[in-house]
Amino acid sequence: MQRYDDTTAPSPRQGAVQADPARPLEGKTALVTGASRGIGRAIARRLAADGALVAVHFHSNEAAAQETADRITKSGGQAFTLHAPLGVPDDAETLFGRYDQALAQLGRPAELDILVNNAGLNIRGTITDTTPQDFDHLIAVLAKAPLFLVQQALPRLRPHGRIINISSAATRVALPTALAYTMAKAALEALTRTLAPTLAPRNITVNAITPGYTKTDLNHHRWDTPEKEAAHAAQSPFNRLADPSDIADIAAFLASHHSRWITGQTLDASGGVGL
Repeated sequence: MQRYDDTTAPSPRQGAVQADPARPLEGKTALVTGASRGIGRAIARRLAADGALVAVHFHSNEAAAQETADRITKSGGQAFTLHAPLGVPDDAETLFGRYDQALAQLGRPAELDILVNNAGLNIRGTITDTTPQDFDHLIAVLAKAPLFLVQQALPRLRPHGRIINISSAATRVALPTALAYTMAKAALEALTRTLAPTLAPRNITVNAITPGYTKTDLNHHRWDTPEKEAAHAAQSPFNRLADPSDIADIAAFLASHHSRWITGQTLDASGGVGL
């Protein structure tokens, strides 16, 4: 089996890249934050299925994170769990210190190929009831944490690396009941655009994905009755909510060599909500 290495990938003029199509991320290492459930779990499982060693990060739900890692290993993949809080600069340093230790125990160098900033939460609030505390918490987890995680990742990121930020379609389709959440996600998209030129000389791409209504625990209130699910599904031309695997497939593309000419972009993954 011939392993793909995009540090020596031929140019289009030289012909097609030789790779194992079933495992395009063989030999690479990925870190997915908030990978214990939902979209993060789906992304972790998909990257592992494509051949990557995946660090399954979690904040509080150790059992769910271990379940993610167990599902990966039972399917023939490689994964380990990684616990760390997120929200202040020191948290990012702590996370990567534990990341380095875990890799050392596996006999792997302290390197990284793919960083997926997925960890998140939503505190609902309109202009009249959003509190300073809620705003600060959302900004800390959804915008500040990704910034400092990237900062800590930079010495470890190998050439041709990938940074993938999980934003939200709320930045495009107005949700007045998620005001602070939307502002924080908009900041994450600004980070995506602003960071991309800085890392381009190292052939590292930076992109964001904006899921719409997706069947996860975070969005459970949108599909906990058949009537609610039908109402939200009707906002997409496909007349359904997204499955986390729909988002994971897009992340897998952005993590691969095939996305090498895309950077600084936000890819709408809402199933056409609002068209």
